[in-house]
Amino acid sequence: MEQFRLIKPTLEYENQAIEYIKEHYEYKSEINGVGGLNRYLENYEEWLQKLEDSRNLLATEEKVPTETFFLIRINDNKIIGMINLRLALNEKLRKFAGHIGYSIRPTERRKGYGKINLYLSLQECQKYGLKRVMLACDKHNIASAKTIQAFDAELEREFYDDEMYHCMQQHYWIDVDEAINNKKSEYEKYIAN
Repeated sequence: MEQFRLIKPTLEYENQAIEYIKEHYEYKSEINGVGGLNRYLENYEEWLQKLEDSRNLLATEEKVPTETFFLIRINDNKIIGMINLRLALNEKLRKFAGHIGYSIRPTERRKGYGKINLYLSLQECQKYGLKRVMLACDKHNIASAKTIQAFDAELEREFYDDEMYHCMQQHYWIDVDEAINNKKSEYEKYIAN
Protein backbone atom coordinates (compact mmCIF):
# COMPACT_ATOMS: atom_id res chain seq x y z
CA MET A 1 0.00 0.00 0.00
CA GLU A 2 1.22 3.47 -0.84
CA GLN A 3 2.04 5.73 2.08
CA PHE A 4 2.57 9.47 2.26
CA ARG A 5 3.90 12.19 4.52
CA LEU A 6 4.18 15.94 4.50
CA ILE A 7 7.67 17.42 4.66
CA LYS A 8 8.91 20.96 4.72
CA PRO A 9 10.75 21.86 1.51
CA THR A 10 14.53 21.40 1.50
CA LEU A 11 17.36 21.73 -1.01
CA GLU A 12 17.22 17.97 -1.54
CA TYR A 13 13.92 18.38 -3.40
CA GLU A 14 14.92 21.32 -5.63
CA ASN A 15 14.85 19.47 -8.97
CA GLN A 16 11.62 17.69 -8.13
CA ALA A 17 9.97 20.92 -6.95
CA ILE A 18 10.83 22.73 -10.18
CA GLU A 19 9.63 19.73 -12.19
CA TYR A 20 6.37 19.81 -10.19
CA ILE A 21 5.66 23.39 -11.28
CA LYS A 22 6.75 22.73 -14.87
CA GLU A 23 4.30 19.82 -15.02
CA HIS A 24 1.49 22.22 -14.11
CA TYR A 25 2.56 24.52 -16.94
CA GLU A 26 2.82 21.61 -19.38
CA TYR A 27 -0.75 20.52 -18.56
CA LYS A 28 -2.02 24.13 -18.47
CA SER A 29 -3.20 23.52 -14.93
CA GLU A 30 -3.82 26.18 -12.31
CA ILE A 31 -1.10 26.38 -9.67
CA ASN A 32 -2.40 26.48 -6.10
CA GLY A 33 -0.96 25.89 -2.66
CA VAL A 34 2.71 26.14 -3.63
CA GLY A 35 3.77 29.08 -1.47
CA GLY A 36 4.83 31.09 -4.51
CA LEU A 37 7.29 28.46 -5.78
CA ASN A 38 6.25 29.22 -9.37
CA ARG A 39 7.83 32.68 -8.97
CA TYR A 40 11.19 31.27 -7.79
CA LEU A 41 12.09 28.65 -10.39
CA GLU A 42 15.38 30.43 -11.06
CA ASN A 43 16.24 30.79 -7.36
CA TYR A 44 14.96 27.90 -5.28
CA GLU A 45 17.19 28.80 -2.32
CA GLU A 46 15.61 32.25 -2.20
CA TRP A 47 12.20 30.54 -2.10
CA LEU A 48 13.34 28.41 0.86
CA GLN A 49 14.36 31.61 2.64
CA LYS A 50 10.97 33.16 1.80
CA LEU A 51 9.28 30.14 3.41
CA GLU A 52 11.44 30.52 6.52
CA ASP A 53 10.58 34.22 6.74
CA SER A 54 6.86 33.43 6.22
CA ARG A 55 6.81 31.10 9.22
CA ASN A 56 7.73 33.93 11.55
CA LEU A 57 5.45 36.70 10.30
CA LEU A 58 2.94 38.48 12.46
CA ALA A 59 -0.50 38.53 10.84
CA THR A 60 -1.32 41.82 9.10
CA GLU A 61 -3.67 42.84 6.31
CA GLU A 62 -0.73 42.38 3.89
CA LYS A 63 0.73 39.05 5.05
CA VAL A 64 0.06 36.17 7.42
CA PRO A 65 2.31 33.41 8.79
CA THR A 66 2.33 30.33 6.57
CA GLU A 67 3.76 26.84 6.34
CA THR A 68 4.33 25.09 3.02
CA PHE A 69 4.73 21.34 2.63
CA PHE A 70 5.43 18.78 -0.05
CA LEU A 71 3.23 15.68 -0.09
CA ILE A 72 5.76 12.90 -0.58
CA ARG A 73 4.89 9.37 -1.71
CA ILE A 74 7.19 7.17 0.35
CA ASN A 75 7.79 4.27 -2.06
CA ASP A 76 9.43 6.51 -4.70
CA ASN A 77 10.17 9.67 -2.64
CA LYS A 78 8.24 11.69 -5.23
CA ILE A 79 6.50 15.04 -4.71
CA ILE A 80 2.85 14.24 -5.41
CA GLY A 81 1.27 17.40 -4.06
CA MET A 82 1.78 20.57 -2.09
CA ILE A 83 0.02 22.37 0.74
CA ASN A 84 0.20 26.02 1.76
CA LEU A 85 -1.22 26.46 5.24
CA ARG A 86 -2.12 30.00 6.32
CA LEU A 87 -2.00 30.15 10.10
CA ALA A 88 -4.26 33.22 10.26
CA LEU A 89 -6.71 34.94 7.94
CA ASN A 90 -6.64 38.57 6.90
CA GLU A 91 -9.49 40.20 4.99
CA LYS A 92 -8.12 39.21 1.56
CA LEU A 93 -7.73 35.55 2.56
CA ARG A 94 -11.24 35.55 4.07
CA LYS A 95 -12.55 36.86 0.80
CA PHE A 96 -10.58 34.80 -1.72
CA ALA A 97 -8.54 31.91 -0.35
CA GLY A 98 -8.99 30.55 3.17
CA HIS A 99 -6.56 28.73 5.44
CA ILE A 100 -5.44 25.99 3.05
CA GLY A 101 -4.26 26.03 -0.53
CA TYR A 102 -3.36 22.69 -2.08
CA SER A 103 -2.57 20.95 -5.31
CA ILE A 104 -1.79 17.55 -6.77
CA ARG A 105 0.49 17.21 -9.78
CA PRO A 106 -1.54 16.72 -12.97
CA THR A 107 -0.22 13.23 -13.76
CA GLU A 108 -1.18 11.96 -10.29
CA ARG A 109 -4.78 13.19 -10.14
CA ARG A 110 -7.91 11.05 -9.82
CA LYS A 111 -6.19 8.64 -7.43
CA GLY A 112 -7.52 9.97 -4.12
CA TYR A 113 -4.30 11.80 -3.28
CA GLY A 114 -6.07 15.14 -2.85
CA LYS A 115 -8.01 13.76 0.12
CA ILE A 116 -4.86 12.31 1.67
CA ASN A 117 -3.18 15.69 1.16
CA LEU A 118 -6.08 17.52 2.83
CA TYR A 119 -6.24 15.00 5.70
CA LEU A 120 -2.54 15.54 6.43
CA SER A 121 -2.98 19.30 6.22
CA LEU A 122 -5.80 19.13 8.77
CA GLN A 123 -3.41 17.28 11.09
CA GLU A 124 -0.98 20.19 10.66
CA CYS A 125 -3.80 22.64 11.42
CA GLN A 126 -4.45 20.70 14.61
CA LYS A 127 -0.79 21.01 15.63
CA TYR A 128 -1.07 24.80 15.22
CA GLY A 129 -4.24 24.96 17.30
CA LEU A 130 -6.59 25.82 14.44
CA LYS A 131 -10.06 24.56 15.35
CA ARG A 132 -12.00 25.59 12.24
CA VAL A 133 -10.50 26.26 8.82
CA MET A 134 -11.86 27.90 5.72
CA LEU A 135 -11.23 26.56 2.23
CA ALA A 136 -12.27 28.15 -1.04
CA CYS A 137 -12.65 26.71 -4.50
CA ASP A 138 -14.00 27.51 -7.92
CA LYS A 139 -17.49 25.97 -8.06
CA HIS A 140 -16.64 24.38 -11.42
CA ASN A 141 -13.59 22.64 -9.96
CA ILE A 142 -15.63 19.57 -9.04
CA ALA A 143 -12.59 17.56 -7.87
CA SER A 144 -11.57 20.25 -5.39
CA ALA A 145 -15.14 20.72 -4.13
CA LYS A 146 -15.55 16.95 -3.62
CA THR A 147 -12.23 16.77 -1.77
CA ILE A 148 -13.34 19.52 0.61
CA GLN A 149 -16.85 18.09 1.02
CA ALA A 150 -15.40 14.66 1.93
CA PHE A 151 -14.35 16.17 5.27
CA ASP A 152 -17.89 17.16 6.32
CA ALA A 153 -17.29 20.72 5.22
CA GLU A 154 -20.04 23.24 5.74
CA LEU A 155 -20.75 25.47 2.76
CA GLU A 156 -20.72 29.02 4.08
CA ARG A 157 -21.44 30.85 0.86
CA GLU A 158 -21.40 30.70 -2.89
CA PHE A 159 -20.91 33.86 -4.91
CA TYR A 160 -19.65 35.27 -8.16
CA ASP A 161 -16.16 36.69 -7.61
CA ASP A 162 -15.80 39.60 -9.97
CA GLU A 163 -12.57 40.90 -8.39
CA MET A 164 -9.95 38.18 -8.52
CA TYR A 165 -10.99 34.91 -10.18
CA HIS A 166 -14.05 36.02 -12.18
CA CYS A 167 -16.02 32.85 -11.56
CA MET A 168 -18.42 31.27 -9.08
CA GLN A 169 -16.62 30.63 -5.80
CA GLN A 170 -17.53 28.45 -2.85
CA HIS A 171 -16.34 28.98 0.72
CA TYR A 172 -16.40 26.04 3.12
CA TRP A 173 -15.57 25.62 6.81
CA ILE A 174 -14.18 22.40 8.29
CA ASP A 175 -14.17 21.54 11.99
CA VAL A 176 -10.59 20.24 12.24
CA ASP A 177 -10.90 17.85 15.20
CA GLU A 178 -14.20 16.44 14.00
CA ALA A 179 -12.93 15.87 10.46
CA ILE A 180 -9.79 14.10 11.67
CA ASN A 181 -11.73 11.91 14.08
CA ASN A 182 -14.34 11.01 11.46
CA LYS A 183 -11.79 10.18 8.77
CA LYS A 184 -9.03 8.62 10.86
CA SER A 185 -9.91 5.00 10.06
CA GLU A 186 -10.14 5.83 6.36
CA TYR A 187 -6.84 7.71 5.99
CA GLU A 188 -4.39 6.70 8.72
CA LYS A 189 -3.34 3.62 6.75
CA TYR A 190 -1.88 5.95 4.09
CA ILE A 191 0.19 7.97 6.54
CA ALA A 192 3.86 7.11 7.04
CA ASN A 193 5.40 7.66 10.45
